[in-house]
Amino acid sequence: MATYEIRLFGDPMLRQRAHEVTEIDGRLAHLASDMVETMHAAPGAGLAATQVGVDKRLFVYDEGEGGGPRAIVNPVIAESRGEWTFEEGCLSVPGLHWTIVRPKEVHLVGYDIDGNELSIEADEYLARIFQHELDHLDGILLLERLDKQTRKEAMRTLRSRGLASRGAPGESTGL
Repeated sequence: MATYEIRLFGDPMLRQRAHEVTEIDGRLAHLASDMVETMHAAPGAGLAATQVGVDKRLFVYDEGEGGGPRAIVNPVIAESRGEWTFEEGCLSVPGLHWTIVRPKEVHLVGYDIDGNELSIEADEYLARIFQHELDHLDGILLLERLDKQTRKEAMRTLRSRGLASRGAPGESTGL
């Protein structure tokens, strides 16, 4: 197994919508396995293919409750309900966390790594993982979920850490 380098804020790949997976095969299973290793090494609870530079609608996750790591291919949130506030971070924006409001419950559909249809009802933490990783596959970064003032402060922090420059590609600093 090989681990990938996780793309960081400012990388244009993180701003692109990933393409649908058209073939579920051994190469995709190998990719998912390598992504799980990368996610665990980071450490993180989820990792989207775009975060490792792969233009495919695939993410892996491990909620850490004994279920072990899993991969979801071509995920779609079919339904969402409620509201849940939680402090959320991102492997592509390391060391920073913000309070984000997202739906509390989601119904996610897609395929597993063997091509079997999936239909998963998730709430709270697992629902958040699904939404966060799906955002990555849609080219949406956590920073876009922040209110205007918090986003300004986040961009200031990112610039001070060398992760963002004024007017980084695809990013509006709002300053």
